[in-house]
Amino acid sequence: MPVTITAFADSPDEGQGMARDMRVRWALEEVGQPYEVELLSFSQMKKAPHLARQPFGQIPSYEEDGLVLFESAAIVLHIAQRHRGLLPDEQNARARAIAWMFAAVGTVEPPIVDLEVAELVERDESWSDARLPLVKDRIRGRLDQLVASLGDRDWLEHAFSAADLVMVHVLRRLEGSGILEEYSTLCRYIDRAKARPAHQRAFAAQLAVFNNRQQG
Repeated sequence: MPVTITAFADSPDEGQGMARDMRVRWALEEVGQPYEVELLSFSQMKKAPHLARQPFGQIPSYEEDGLVLFESAAIVLHIAQRHRGLLPDEQNARARAIAWMFAAVGTVEPPIVDLEVAELVERDESWSDARLPLVKDRIRGRLDQLVASLGDRDWLEHAFSAADLVMVHVLRRLEGSGILEEYSTLCRYIDRAKARPAHQRAFAAQLAVFNNRQQG
């Protein structure tokens, strides 16, 4: 059976590559693995058929030959372990790349999501103006540490890997916030990743969903 992933039928980001199915699309494009996409409405995401494969009612999910996975980084790791090209061959380098994948979703992404919540959900609260600078400072602290670790290398583990794929997608959530623009090293890092043909194919595929919905 072909690989099948789920994605938003009507993504809140209007096809700009921020939804987490982008990570999975990108990984599949990097390794040359064909895939099919099942588009879900918000109501379908909360119904039993989807909850059976994604217990939190989110996207994406991944199905292949009886294997059902959820959580985008876990799916990317599975793809990277199953196909050559997204993880280093050398054992220690491979372990470090996997550690960076965990760092992307476990250390760098949480304060970025916190900023989105602060700006979109909590902005009318009386304490919002006092909290927002603290959230932004936590993000800057993580970005300072990331820049120091990246140094003058193009990629986290010398060659592009799943670590960069996940990290770049996490960092892209800061586009337009004004924070990312303070870090020229990270802007160049993101631009290198976005220039990859696999990224461009995945982005075009996600954008096409939005365009087709608009035309329909």
